[in-house]
Amino acid sequence: MDVGLFDFDLPEDRIALRPASPRDTARLLVVRPDAPEPFEDRGIRDLVGLLQPGDALVLNDTRVIPSRLRGRRFRGETSAGIEIMLHKREGADRWLAFARPAKKLTIGEMIVFGEAGASNVCELGRLEAEVQSKGEGGEVELRFALSGPMLDEAIARLGELPLPPYIAGKRPTDQQDASDYQTMHAREDGAVAAPTAGLHFTPDLVAALDAYGVSRHLVTLHVGAGTFLPVKVDDTSEHRMHAEWGSVSAETAAALNAVKAKGGRVVAVGTTSLRLLESATGEDGVIAPFSGDTAIFITPGYRFRAVDLLLTNFHLPRSTLFMLVSAFCGLNIMKRAYAHAIADNYRFYSYGDASLLQRGA
Repeated sequence: MDVGLFDFDLPEDRIALRPASPRDTARLLVVRPDAPEPFEDRGIRDLVGLLQPGDALVLNDTRVIPSRLRGRRFRGETSAGIEIMLHKREGADRWLAFARPAKKLTIGEMIVFGEAGASNVCELGRLEAEVQSKGEGGEVELRFALSGPMLDEAIARLGELPLPPYIAGKRPTDQQDASDYQTMHAREDGAVAAPTAGLHFTPDLVAALDAYGVSRHLVTLHVGAGTFLPVKVDDTSEHRMHAEWGSVSAETAAALNAVKAKGGRVVAVGTTSLRLLESATGEDGVIAPFSGDTAIFITPGYRFRAVDLLLTNFHLPRSTLFMLVSAFCGLNIMKRAYAHAIADNYRFYSYGDASLLQRGA
């Protein structure tokens, strides 16, 4: 499909730079594609009532790590500054990352993060990595001098929280973001971007949903930096998705299949949960345990197997995520929904408001 079909104009002042406070006071646009009046303006707290007893919420429990590293590359007597954004772990001591600038990096070159003069990498005052390979779009594979938990500790100490560029370009990251950019369900370290639909949940909202009879189930998808990358090709068939690691436990798969068998609906909280569930579901609609990489790319024409409702924030124009929601509801209805949201001053992107989407026919 022509990528231009997924374009729209968004005023700069609609981009949220801070989340709603409390989180569950964000607005919620309900989209029912087949209803005479397809749009309804509500709030996140109205999920109690909009959902039904017996429905199942599926939330991503990944936790954002401080994956932006600033260092210097060394070649003989010369050095130059470089910024690295980790996006997918490949082993105990290896990460795929995006480098900026990447053009002059060479295979075998050393990058030093932290205190370049520190003499012992084990003191975590400095961290070294060697460039193992280079890919497209500034992607590199790095092999670090530390591995396993020691590498994790060094990254936690030297790294910075990776706010999306549309926020980080407008204000500096601060201590408030350390809590604002994690969901209340975050427990599995590994993401470099938050599953932002989950940011709207609070203990009070969760307690109300529990009491109402909506069950909650956790899956893990470690969101990669590729989620921020623009689609640069003209046709969706030419776009390459970056793989992300995910896991659906046998217990969760069985519970969700039981919900569906009883007539309940599977409600994905965020596109990350949806993509993982669809990756784990067979042609027969049965959700299976899953552990591994997924690079699923969902565009209009895709037949959904697992998910009935999607709770998600508002996405960037020409992005793979706007393509996904257009596949879920229909491109025309989503363009109308976004036009409605813009006209009614909804707040967009990671810290913005949400939409509850019913799957189109």
